[in-house]
Amino acid sequence: METRPLIFDCDPGQDDAISLMMALAPSDTPLDIRAITVTAGNTVLDKCQRNARMIVELCKRTDIPVYAGCDAPLELPLATAEEVHGSEGLDGVEIFEPALPLQAEHAVDAIIRICRTVDNVLIVPTGPLTNIATAFRRAPDIISRVREIVIMGGARSEAGNITPSAEFNAYVDPHAAAEIFATSVPKTVFGLDVTHKTLIRPDHVKKLGELNNYMTDILVPMLSGGYAEFDAQKFGTNGTPIHDACTTAYLLRPDLFTFRQVGIRVEAESELTRGCTSVDYWHGTDWDRDCQWAVGADADGFFDLMVERLALYAKL
Repeated sequence: METRPLIFDCDPGQDDAISLMMALAPSDTPLDIRAITVTAGNTVLDKCQRNARMIVELCKRTDIPVYAGCDAPLELPLATAEEVHGSEGLDGVEIFEPALPLQAEHAVDAIIRICRTVDNVLIVPTGPLTNIATAFRRAPDIISRVREIVIMGGARSEAGNITPSAEFNAYVDPHAAAEIFATSVPKTVFGLDVTHKTLIRPDHVKKLGELNNYMTDILVPMLSGGYAEFDAQKFGTNGTPIHDACTTAYLLRPDLFTFRQVGIRVEAESELTRGCTSVDYWHGTDWDRDCQWAVGADADGFFDLMVERLALYAKL
């Protein structure tokens, strides 16, 4: 299990929420999460940061600070995904204003501060890469201090889920994605090629409900409504990809995944292929092979890990 200090950067979103639920579960050896930073993405920033604070509060981990960051991409208008995640960004969850306060410090400033004062930081972005790219622009000295970035984003053989060419996170802020993938920081990347192999099926949802603790009572409706139906109808699958949870699963059980070492570049200027991740799978360029591109997953092991982590909430 990952022991390095972590920053989770997210845009909740049901799959971000499930990723956080798994990461924040009570454990004798908890992940060392220093901050949760939030960007606009699945919905607008104000709703994303509220959703992040809701999830942290529901997980009873109010010791972890939440910071709001960038409310728009680096150069483009914000594109959101309420048609997938609902008008509040978190369909299936009873929305409330959490008591957990939003930190006054901007997320980008928090990322810079933590990276300058904490060694061996690992950043885990599961939304558009705007906060991370902005931090690297403002404080290039921190780039060498980041040991790894574990990213949910991009696609190769699965094409795109927002356009024919692009996965949503890369599409929303392609300039940020292009800048991050051009850095020399080691990157582990979970694109649609592997997240579409980790489906939560109706029988899985039933098994989660049988855990019968307060967290699964929250989770089951989230996985039983429009969010689950959208991807099943769009891709013709008997299940829902929980994209962002692959990052947390990797932190907890890296053996669940297989990888190929590649270089990646992102198209930012073309209207037709905006956000396309060009993955040098066959090593046909001189790009640095600084990305672990996830190519395979133990889907049953992924689900078993989810059950294991969510069962821990029975202790609370």
